[in-house]
Amino acid sequence: MKQRQVQDWSGEDAAELYGIRNWGAGYFDLNEAGEITVRVETASGEIRSVSLMDIARGATERGLGLPLLLRIENLLDAQIARINQSFARAIESCGYGNVFRGVFPIKVNQQCQVIEEIAKAGRRFNHGLEAGSKAELIAALSILDNTESLIICNGYKDEEFINLGLQAQRLGVQIFFVVETPSEVDTIIRCAEREQVRPNIGVRVKLASKVGGYWNATSGDRSIFGLGSNDLIAMVDQLRHHDMLDCLKLLHYHLGSQVPNIRDIRTGVLEACRYYADLVEEGAAMGYLDLGGGLAVDYDGSKTNYTHSKNYSLDEYCVDVVEAIMGTLDSEGVAHPVIITESGRATVAYSSVLLFDILDTTRFEPVELEQTALSDGDGDHPMLMNLLDAVNNITPKNLQESYNDALYYRDEVRALYLHGQVSLRERASAENLFLQGAQKIRALLDEVDEVPVDLQALPEVLSDIYYANMSVFQSLPDMWAIDQVFPLVPIHRLNEAPTRSAIIADITCDCDGKIDRFIGRQKEHKTLPVHALKESEDYILGTFLIGAYQETLGDLHNLFGDTNVVSVRIHDDGSFDYSREIHGDSIADVLSYVEYQPQALFESFRKLAEKAVKSGKITPQQRKQILHTYTASMSGYTYFEK
Repeated sequence: MKQRQVQDWSGEDAAELYGIRNWGAGYFDLNEAGEITVRVETASGEIRSVSLMDIARGATERGLGLPLLLRIENLLDAQIARINQSFARAIESCGYGNVFRGVFPIKVNQQCQVIEEIAKAGRRFNHGLEAGSKAELIAALSILDNTESLIICNGYKDEEFINLGLQAQRLGVQIFFVVETPSEVDTIIRCAEREQVRPNIGVRVKLASKVGGYWNATSGDRSIFGLGSNDLIAMVDQLRHHDMLDCLKLLHYHLGSQVPNIRDIRTGVLEACRYYADLVEEGAAMGYLDLGGGLAVDYDGSKTNYTHSKNYSLDEYCVDVVEAIMGTLDSEGVAHPVIITESGRATVAYSSVLLFDILDTTRFEPVELEQTALSDGDGDHPMLMNLLDAVNNITPKNLQESYNDALYYRDEVRALYLHGQVSLRERASAENLFLQGAQKIRALLDEVDEVPVDLQALPEVLSDIYYANMSVFQSLPDMWAIDQVFPLVPIHRLNEAPTRSAIIADITCDCDGKIDRFIGRQKEHKTLPVHALKESEDYILGTFLIGAYQETLGDLHNLFGDTNVVSVRIHDDGSFDYSREIHGDSIADVLSYVEYQPQALFESFRKLAEKAVKSGKITPQQRKQILHTYTASMSGYTYFEK
């Protein structure tokens, strides 16, 4: 970064550099102190902002140190309201003849705190839940106390699953069994006849429409779920035979998660409406059209049809859905159905932020070593002298040639070291000289009109490594597994120019435990602009928009467990409460997850310590201290503790 830019830097520059207002959806900004803030609208319509640094400091003072998963309840409430209110506006403006009923897929974030908050915030909108397993259905039946809300049952269903849903229907719960495979029809009919309950049946259809993005395996002819047209007709005939065609009330489809292109969404709705109209013609009762998920989150803020973005607003999405349904069904004289969407990602993504600190750095710069200054005497190896000459003669006109020479002479010294012909200190001098030359070339790249191809990656090669107190595998598994990109930003010091660039390495012992893909103004970058660390001062980064899937998919790589969690509620006056808090997994916890018995481990270690006492290696007092340390470690946090 040029000196003028450093001197003129402001928070506005930081907001632009990191795209905070592009991906933040109005929820995130920064204050005059250069700290990222969360912005919420109060009941009175006032906007209140709270610094994430204030939240992090307060959590640490309460014994919930970093890494910390922060859940902001207000943002969860706000997203539920936004989705429901946007559909309500679209329905009113288009003159649609029915209502919207949203459901949240529990699989997207199964944490009890999250589901309870969704049920609470969604009550005034009759917002329901989607369950894809018996466990999720049990959770939904216990938490969702509004019988006007819907429970949609997807996934493979055995008799126990169906019987539980039928019993809930007796209680007045509006529950729908969505048929995923032809064999489920027999099971539903058998259970319903035995229980003497008229079930609410839905059917998932395979659409020919294909969508872009990562998560498109549920669209097209090769979709792994749903019925094709031939199976659909067989199901209709089977229900008619059992006098249950009036139980078929819902058509469901799912194009995939994170659909970035609005044209794909509209195409899917149009095709689904053809199925819906034909099922009405067949004599099915119908009344509900479930569009599944797909409403995307603009992770990179580019507002494009790129995988990590979307080229439509929420209002545009709702209007397009409503218009597409009306345009097809009105021409067929079919009554407008209740519109259902299973928006999960868009509901919870914004509400969670992972906060973590940086423990250390590696810089690819020359260091101060004794005897690194080369002399003109006979003691210096010729290859070292050639390398020194190559570095001293670097100019803007010979960058490629100088780099080639420096690389050649450094590699020659490495080869000589392998054969014992130069010393370790001489090799260190060569490495130091090469880094000096590479950094010199890097600094001159801005002065040339066209950067040579071989040097274009040099800034990335020379970038720092910042070691983060977290596990990618536990907290950000999609970053590792499918190259998902989340906004990652320092949450403070943003009124200072970031003078370093870095990749982020976690504290697992794995080469995949790193983050080297970051959002940029126009494209992804392989490094993140960061600030130099200050002695005795924490440097805290935040990864945003991680509320969907990350907690559930996280694993125990290197036995790093769940992080500390706090839920925050921001009030009308701008104050906030730590409404809920959960201490992260202890070492004993994660060991028990992988079938170790902490007490048995302690007993084995105690025997080892006692054996050391008997052999005279330690005293009984030392044994006491050793066992105390072992026990204290068992109850400690799995992450780095200061």
